Amino acid sequence: MLRKYFSFNTVAFALLTIHLISRMIHTTPQIYLDLWIYNAVPILFVFALFFVPSFNDHIGVAFLALAIGLWAAGSILSSLSVFYTLNLRSELISNVLYMLFYPAAFIALPRLLSQRSRISAVEILDSTIIALGLSSLGTALFVGPVLPRLNGDMVMTFFAIFYPVGDLILVTSVISTLLSQRLSKRAIVASAGIFIFAFSDFLFLWLHVNNKYIFGSVSDDGWLLGLALLVMSTQFKASEQNSNEGVNPVFVALSVFLSATLLGIITLRPGYFPSFILLPTLLTLLVAFIRMTIALRQARSLGTERILARTDELTGLSNRRKLIAEMDEMGDAEGSLLILDLDGFKPINDAFGHDIGDEILKQVAIRFHRALPPDATLARLGGDEFGVLLHSNYETSMEVARALHATMSYPFVIEKESIDLGVSIGVAANNEEHDLLRRADVAMYRAKRESLGVAHFDFF
Repeated sequence: MLRKYFSFNTVAFALLTIHLISRMIHTTPQIYLDLWIYNAVPILFVFALFFVPSFNDHIGVAFLALAIGLWAAGSILSSLSVFYTLNLRSELISNVLYMLFYPAAFIALPRLLSQRSRISAVEILDSTIIALGLSSLGTALFVGPVLPRLNGDMVMTFFAIFYPVGDLILVTSVISTLLSQRLSKRAIVASAGIFIFAFSDFLFLWLHVNNKYIFGSVSDDGWLLGLALLVMSTQFKASEQNSNEGVNPVFVALSVFLSATLLGIITLRPGYFPSFILLPTLLTLLVAFIRMTIALRQARSLGTERILARTDELTGLSNRRKLIAEMDEMGDAEGSLLILDLDGFKPINDAFGHDIGDEILKQVAIRFHRALPPDATLARLGGDEFGVLLHSNYETSMEVARALHATMSYPFVIEKESIDLGVSIGVAANNEEHDLLRRADVAMYRAKRESLGVAHFDFF
């Protein structure tokens, strides 16, 4: 596989070299040189991509091959029209094929440059915002001056605008992808290929505007050289990066600011910039709005997940994780921890079933909650064990513990069944020992063992 990959590339580079050297000898278009040899180069690159090293992203390689194949088809048709008489549709078809190069390349390059198993929607949108924002600026400053005067031909005007704008978006999309990762040989080579390809497009436009372009000149080899570097980059591995790395938000904000500024200038001073830059500027702001919507939804979802991660599913109370987190936040502040364990719950759960047992736990949670001060944290620690964190002194903590114990003095009535339960409560004051949970647990087991109802750790 690798031998074929390098063989196709070697032949393609040899033909490219032959074309470059021959151009210095022949100043006029030659059919063997500018039709057959020139167009054989991108075709060989497409074949080489079928045998790329296995570490490449297959989807990215497939779209790169498609992009180069479409460009080669457009180049062949364009070259044929120089040496043979073709119908008027050939130029339109050639331009459409050239145009289709860009969407395929837009899909291929981020995957090849990043080569991560998963890219989040926000990262994709961030890169798109930067690409569109910078291309808006580039379009305003560089595209207008080099556009040919096409005398009202709307089709050719469309293509004349599309190519440089497409090049700018392609270049800026590569830049935005590179901003989110470390540089690698692959990134450097591929980026150089895109820059050379885009430069060749702008050079062609400039030569065309100034009536200096000659078909088959050395400048045409810039496109092949750009494609050659893109294909060459696939022999290198992409940079390995952590999944939490992403585009710097400063670049995203700057891109949105530039687009908003350009839109404001267009509104205040019509005609100052070409009207076609409205499209990338409006798209930048639209994508930024979509990105903000997704980010807000993700933040809301993350908040919900955090709440669920610290909430007991059955009772809706805080869970052990939440209680421990609040204990850590308490530090050395005055307070107490109460551990409550139900007496006689297991036999009732076995006798009446888990559904009844779950209903009892829900009602227990309600009773406990009603007996607590507003700033207390009530948590279910698991099974029939509960915890209460109080921000109060010893006397108040003991009063709350007795009130909690009193809530179990009357039976639970569930499905016409009267069920009696008790509770053993251990109380431990927060002090410099910093083992609050252990001391409250020891106090609870003493209360249960000696049938005290409520026991304080400091009393034994």
